[in-house]
Amino acid sequence: MTNDATSLRRLSLLSYNQLARYDSPSRYKLCAISRAAGILAARKKSLRRGFPTRQPYSVRPILASCYDFKIRSGRLEIPISRGKRLSLPLTKHTLDAISQPGVEVRSFTLTQNKLSLCITRDVAPVECASTVGVDRNLRNLTVGNDEETVRYDLSETVKIAKTTMRIVASFKRDDVRTRTDISSKYGRRRTARTGHLLHNATKTIVTLAVKWREAIVLEDIQGLRCLYRKGNGQTRKYRGRMNGWSFGEAQRQIEYKARWIGLPIIHLSRSETRGSSVTCPRCGERLQSDKRLQRKLWCGKCRIVMDRDRVAAVNLARRGRVRFARSQPLIEAQGGAVEAVKGNPTATVIPGVDAPKLTQPTKS
Repeated sequence: MTNDATSLRRLSLLSYNQLARYDSPSRYKLCAISRAAGILAARKKSLRRGFPTRQPYSVRPILASCYDFKIRSGRLEIPISRGKRLSLPLTKHTLDAISQPGVEVRSFTLTQNKLSLCITRDVAPVECASTVGVDRNLRNLTVGNDEETVRYDLSETVKIAKTTMRIVASFKRDDVRTRTDISSKYGRRRTARTGHLLHNATKTIVTLAVKWREAIVLEDIQGLRCLYRKGNGQTRKYRGRMNGWSFGEAQRQIEYKARWIGLPIIHLSRSETRGSSVTCPRCGERLQSDKRLQRKLWCGKCRIVMDRDRVAAVNLARRGRVRFARSQPLIEAQGGAVEAVKGNPTATVIPGVDAPKLTQPTKS
């Protein structure tokens, strides 16, 4: 910070000699320099935007490396100094995951209480003949196309969030730190329960898509949080409920489960997603709403009433099928069964085995 070093190269030149006195492998020193460069770069960005910052520091100690580690006899062995190795036992779930055919452990990340292994697997892409759209909503996941639609109920996640907020609001402790620790405990419990419900739904979605050879189409709903801010005319309770919606977690689970078995994922752009839930799948006219119909819409031309979630799933599947059809000539010319999705030819990275996050941030 004194030398205003934020780039990895300059920080390495300034600090590598100072770290030479520590008896630890050089690869860990580079990891520490890289982490420090990221913290300093984030601080510089905040200052450039005009936000006040504190003295930069690392939130938690972390060790990451992709070199010179071994897995033997159900244990992970990593070097800690010259001639010394640290042996960590692996769980049965981890051993089952890394012992699958074609699975390779690329790197590890070690914190005070967690161990994360970054693994890859080369899989043959699933050749799909159709598409299926996934419409994400607060209380359900609706999946389908022209032939069939299925709704997966997620209303329990709303009840879990409501109960958690009521419990946290009932705390009357004067000690802010104790109240924060207890609130964090209930927050982690809420995340775990919500994630379990999403896992059950997304696992079924991917399994059926593989069975029927259908590529999964996902809509672009980034920036949705901007619709639920103070001053937009909604109540505080409604904004809290919508901002607690885990639509990103549902997409993350679908993506990594599909890529783990080679199922193509089609991401529609924001322009392709626009109007998917209010366009009639029969005639293309804009559907009309009525308060008495709740989540159903009616078409003035077709004279029928349709559920807006099912309409969105069908429209997403159709628009994804158009993208999929355009990519077929490119696939045949390349001579490989790949889908027109960024990053598809690369090895699939599973976010975590013993921990929920990647060792390195990725961009979709």
